[in-house]
Amino acid sequence: MEWINAVLGNISDFMYTYILIIMLVLVGLYFSFRTKFIQFRMFPEAIRVLSEKKKDGKDISSFQALMISTASRVGTGNIAGVATAVAASTAIGGYGAIFWMWLLALIGAASAFIESTLAQLYKQKRGTEFIGGPAYYIQKALKSRKWGVVFSILLIACFAYGFNALQAFNAGSSLNYYIKDYNSSIWPWIVGGILALLTALVIFGGVHRISRLVSGIVPVMAVIYIGLGLFITIKNIGSVPEMFGNIFSQAFNFEAIFGGFAGSCVMQGIKRGLYSNEAGMGSAPNAAAAADVSHPVKQGLVQMLSVFIDTILICSTTAFMLLLSGVPIDENVQGMDYVQKAVLNQVGEFGPLFITISIFLFAFSSLVGNYYYTESNFKFIRDSKTGLLIFRISCVAAIFIGALMDFTTVWTMADILMGLMAMVNLVVIFLLGKKALIALKDYCAQKKEGKNPVFREKDVHVGDPEVWDEKHAQKWESD
Repeated sequence: MEWINAVLGNISDFMYTYILIIMLVLVGLYFSFRTKFIQFRMFPEAIRVLSEKKKDGKDISSFQALMISTASRVGTGNIAGVATAVAASTAIGGYGAIFWMWLLALIGAASAFIESTLAQLYKQKRGTEFIGGPAYYIQKALKSRKWGVVFSILLIACFAYGFNALQAFNAGSSLNYYIKDYNSSIWPWIVGGILALLTALVIFGGVHRISRLVSGIVPVMAVIYIGLGLFITIKNIGSVPEMFGNIFSQAFNFEAIFGGFAGSCVMQGIKRGLYSNEAGMGSAPNAAAAADVSHPVKQGLVQMLSVFIDTILICSTTAFMLLLSGVPIDENVQGMDYVQKAVLNQVGEFGPLFITISIFLFAFSSLVGNYYYTESNFKFIRDSKTGLLIFRISCVAAIFIGALMDFTTVWTMADILMGLMAMVNLVVIFLLGKKALIALKDYCAQKKEGKNPVFREKDVHVGDPEVWDEKHAQKWESD
């Protein structure tokens, strides 16, 4: 196992150090400037759009699509991932990892807007539902089904087998606090079995059942979790200035940036930030495409919010819990062990129990949200009822196996699959970004005229003419 971990680690380090970090930053900055920093300029508009009601009771609203993508984004990475980023880079600026996580989210929000707007522009009607995502805009806008299939395969490998295995592992690892020798006991088998069974019950229920489930779970668990973080922050308010001082000083420490770069706070922050908020990765557009909205830009704005919810709110909550807890950072105490020790020190025995419950809820919502992404991409490759049944069974099996895996193996495997998928999508949105910018120009022009923007393909000549036709526009104009 050690040699496997070493090989996987070298692949991951090379990919992130020499390729992905450059792509993420350059593409994010490019779209930030091209959209005139839409992530800040139109933030209030994004919140306004989120409150719009859907036209048809059968359609998925902007809010439900946001919750599906947030369910996938907001997972164990927000808890165990942040703790791992801080502890793993403690030798070279552990506090600084939080700054780089924030920065990636702020820059990446522009990429998130572009990819989700493209998903809306080139979505497809299947029965009574909309489906779409990078595979669809690659096929329709780039005219390449081959690369669409390649992306779908990478997404399925990443989410169905990489991320879901990791979610199951992280959920189970929270029981280390209560069960001695957890990893060598029968409990990983029990946890894996329970998570696999619950997920199986949901994924055979269809997309609307998924959207209703996560729409209820995600906001509640996020608010309660943020509430605990606020309590710990207020309790230690005198230490907050020192904490921020350490975050910024260690983030810009020369050794922290350049010394041992693969394990530095910069790389840990970027890895865990990308895993958590998925900006530019090509995952959230699969949920964004499902929403029925009057204009593609509306869902781009809404999905942009998910990056802020994930990183600026929830990841920061975890960071503040850890850094204000009084528990020293220790690279040998990572993931859930670090989080549970931190909250134990602040709120007593209630803390680890609450974190354990939270991690299972976060994990379960992510398992469901992740599956939604993979099913639409499986159908893109081949729409077969028998094949889909076999695929669903394999997804459930991956969750069970993930609960039994090794810490290093499961995290590194997820990093590699995530990186491959992100590299393909970043190239694609760079090539197709102009189409989303044209849609944005149309949206802003209609807003200036005092209209509620409604999109017509014939007016701007981008998007799928079969979806964005006159009939669709009239539905939104008939108030």
